[in-house]
Amino acid sequence: MANTHSGELDVVVVGAGQAGLGVSYFLKRDRRRFVVLERGRIGETWRSQRWDSFALNTPNWSNVLPGDTYEGPEPDGFWHRDELVMSFERYAAKFDLPVRTGVTVTSVEASPSGDGFVVDTDDPDLERLEARAVVLASGILQTPNIPAISKKIPNSIVQLHTAGYRSPEAFPAGAVVVVGGGQSGCQIVEDLLASGRTVYLCTSKVARLPRRYRGREILEWWSEMGFLDVAVDDLEDPSVRFATQPQISGLGRYGHTVSLQQLERDGARLLGKLIDVEDGVLITDDRLAEYIKFSDDKSTDFKQDIDAYIQRAGIVPPPLEDDAADLPAAPGAGGGAPTRIDLKEANVASIIWCTGFTADFGWVRLPVLDGDGMPVHKRGVARVPGIFFVGFPWLHSRKSGIILGIEEDSRYVASAIAELLD
Repeated sequence: MANTHSGELDVVVVGAGQAGLGVSYFLKRDRRRFVVLERGRIGETWRSQRWDSFALNTPNWSNVLPGDTYEGPEPDGFWHRDELVMSFERYAAKFDLPVRTGVTVTSVEASPSGDGFVVDTDDPDLERLEARAVVLASGILQTPNIPAISKKIPNSIVQLHTAGYRSPEAFPAGAVVVVGGGQSGCQIVEDLLASGRTVYLCTSKVARLPRRYRGREILEWWSEMGFLDVAVDDLEDPSVRFATQPQISGLGRYGHTVSLQQLERDGARLLGKLIDVEDGVLITDDRLAEYIKFSDDKSTDFKQDIDAYIQRAGIVPPPLEDDAADLPAAPGAGGGAPTRIDLKEANVASIIWCTGFTADFGWVRLPVLDGDGMPVHKRGVARVPGIFFVGFPWLHSRKSGIILGIEEDSRYVASAIAELLD
């Protein structure tokens, strides 16, 4: 680990998750003088914003950082949260990356000299850092996004966000409402159901993926097909960038498919999208049947794309496998779902908001954000020379949002830094 730095650095990297570590590999290779500042521990978000049973949704072979290889016995398996964090720690040690943990960056601003930047932190033992470039690798999914409607929930009901969920045992007795039908919401519903809880799920329009299709993992097909390499500038529908991540799970030897109808068979009580709360009554829309059909249709579309690729590539089609969770629901499924749930009558004691995260770049005192506080960049290169971003969805391509995309994105950012410094 690095000690206090004095004098000007080439680069300060903010964040020691997969993005910060990945770009650090290339900075080390290029013999840059740099430091990585992490507010918590290495991989802090994976440690503090994931629940106890959490497993990655991407297979082990795809979770390798630049310059490293997967050497375990299950390349097609799925790491538990703690295994991923340990891999990050090993990586930082293996490549002797200058990571300083427990240091929160409080501001990044232009140097008074007009050449480079100054970085302030909350560490009294760390001098004000000066650097010619700064890489913001803290991600855009940092701060829990809890909707304003949460303020209408009765005070007697425990509320928390995905980031605070750890296990069913931490909740008071009674039913649980999960709001949000994306990956986290569905996986937490499964976790709660396995403990015997009564669970209500407020969902919306979210795609579903089959975990495996024709004998192969979905990410393996997508990687081979070039689907993951589609660049943001080549999207026919730019709104895809903001879509909720498809329902899927990495729990189990080969992970498994997650579907609304399977959750219902397992005991979940499905509801439409939460739209209001009145006097202790949850009010949802009446579009649950539409949401179930949307998930089914998206899964069918993904499989048809794979079949079309198999035909174009002249591959002998591997056999189909049974997957009960991926079977389309009966026509009209979800049509009779209630749209009003009295929390007291339903014995609801807790609500979990699986409603995603937002960015928090209030400490960046430079004109590099748009009106919504989101980074303005071109492939990670900000409009202010010397500021770079790495490690968030659609930085450049579809795979930018997963660990598999870190090598390509961080290599590009490192090359842009080299062009600036050399």
